[in-house]
Amino acid sequence: MKLLGKTAIVTGGARGIGEAIVREFVAEGAHVVIADLLESGEDLAAELSTEDIKVLYRKTDVSSTDHVKDLVHFALDSLGSIDILVNNAAVNIPGSVVELDEESWDKTMRINVKSQFLMGKYVIPEMQRQGGGVVVNMASANSFVAEPRLSAYVASKGAIHMLTKAMALDYARDHIRVNCICPGWVDTTFNDAHAELYGGREKVLEGLGDVQIIGRPIQPREIARTAVFLASDDSSAFTGGALLADGGITAGI
Repeated sequence: MKLLGKTAIVTGGARGIGEAIVREFVAEGAHVVIADLLESGEDLAAELSTEDIKVLYRKTDVSSTDHVKDLVHFALDSLGSIDILVNNAAVNIPGSVVELDEESWDKTMRINVKSQFLMGKYVIPEMQRQGGGVVVNMASANSFVAEPRLSAYVASKGAIHMLTKAMALDYARDHIRVNCICPGWVDTTFNDAHAELYGGREKVLEGLGDVQIIGRPIQPREIARTAVFLASDDSSAFTGGALLADGGITAGI
C-alpha cells in the first residue's frame, strides 16, 4: 500500500477525477478529507470509511479564504497532519474571449487558479512544520496547447503549470514536492458543455482519435493512478514537473 498511514486533502473530490483519486488513495491506505461543494461527497465518505481508514467530507468553497482555513483546521483536527494535497477542483466554461462574459472569466480564475493558491498558502505551512509533504495540482494538456472556444479554461491551466513550478522552487528545501498532472480528454461529464459547441459528446468522441492518439477517452482511474504515483515515494525525484497523462494529444507538437 503506497500511501499507508498518509493523510490527504482532495479538492473537488466528490465526483469525476476527484472521486477516482479519493478511491485510489483509500485503496492505497490513505486517510482522506473530501473537500467539495457537492454534498454527494458525504455519501462517498460514508461508503469508503472503515475501522482502519478515515474518509471525511467537508463542504468547501475552495475559492474562499475562510472556507480554506476552515478546511485545513478540520483536516488537522480530524487526521492530525496533512501529508498530501491534491488541488483538483475546477470548472470548464467554454467560450472565446468575445463569447465569455466577465463573470465566467472571473469564476474560472477563482476556482481553477485562486483555489490552488489559497490551498497552498494554508496547507504548505503545516507541511513545513511536519517536515515535508506532497502537492499534486491538476493542470491539463491545455497547459501546453490551446483549443478553440476555451479561452478562460486554457488560460487557467497554463497558469497552474507555472504556479506548480513556482511552488516547487520555493519549497523544495522544506522537503515539499509539487507536481501537476496534465490529462487529456477524460471520460467524465466535465467536458460536456464544451462538447455541445461541436455537436455533442458522441460527435466529439467519434473524432477523438484524431487528436488523442490512444484512440479512446482516458478513464478517471488512469488519472487517479498517476496521482498515486506522484503522491507516493515512487516519485521521490519528481518536483516542479508536469506529467502529461494526455493520451498522446501533445505527442506531435
